[in-house]
Amino acid sequence: MLFTAIMNKQRIFVYIVLAMIAVCTWIFSTPSKAETEFSEKVKIALRDVGNKLLLSEKDSTSLILPVVEISKAKYELSFQNPLQFEPNNMVFIMEQSFIQSQLPLAYLVEVIQCDDEQVAYSFLVTAQEESTIIPCNGRWLPKNCYKIQVRFTEKTVTFWNVSTVIYIFLFIIFIVMELFFFRKKPVATSIENDETFATIGSFYFYPTQNKLVKQATEINLSKKECELLQIFAANLNQVVTRDELTKKVWEDNGVIVGRSLDTYISKLRKKLKDDERIKITNVHGVGYKLELES
Repeated sequence: MLFTAIMNKQRIFVYIVLAMIAVCTWIFSTPSKAETEFSEKVKIALRDVGNKLLLSEKDSTSLILPVVEISKAKYELSFQNPLQFEPNNMVFIMEQSFIQSQLPLAYLVEVIQCDDEQVAYSFLVTAQEESTIIPCNGRWLPKNCYKIQVRFTEKTVTFWNVSTVIYIFLFIIFIVMELFFFRKKPVATSIENDETFATIGSFYFYPTQNKLVKQATEINLSKKECELLQIFAANLNQVVTRDELTKKVWEDNGVIVGRSLDTYISKLRKKLKDDERIKITNVHGVGYKLELES
């Protein structure tokens, strides 16, 4: 019982440490290299879009302001001066630039007026052509201050980053500990270490009460059966000679009966048969051995 309590404390301590590592990883994790590269590619592509839009309007002097990452997978392109453009031209320029930069062709674009933040134009591109929505072809947007916001609806970023690897490693540690370290093993507890009961496979053996208990079912033992099982439990997986068994169970009481040992061994086997891992093996010419398969 003391051993079980110690193991439970060790389990709690180990899991607290694992939880702390996981929390620290989450707090201090930084964007993966793939995410950073994706963001840089988007910014370069959008600057290219802005440059081509200005050139299409024969404007080679206006500045393109820095592209801003508003939120995850959402970016904003803005300009120094007001401009006008034909939306269909912007759709074509953006698609070609994104293809050249190997960006996902699944995104929502909104052209927002700077003064009132109203959406002047928007379109949706998806992987399925029938779901793509590009309205107002051929209608020019009047000269005004515009911000172009792009949100990628399907962004592919590599799964393998540092924090992910750490989480997988912690999960593997958890599984290994549960399977090999903290699993309740079906071993017999020596009766010398516990005066109340011993665990033999799925049975609880109460030597002072002459009984076995399995899943709330009590199996009564005779005094001789109990004495034999005590000896076997104290010598689990070890051969006990016939002479030793006979001496301790019968001769010490001043009685020796020829075939009594074999008879009681047979009775014990029947009472332990509900657990197939438990076997009382006859070692020919030597004695018997209580075996418990793990």
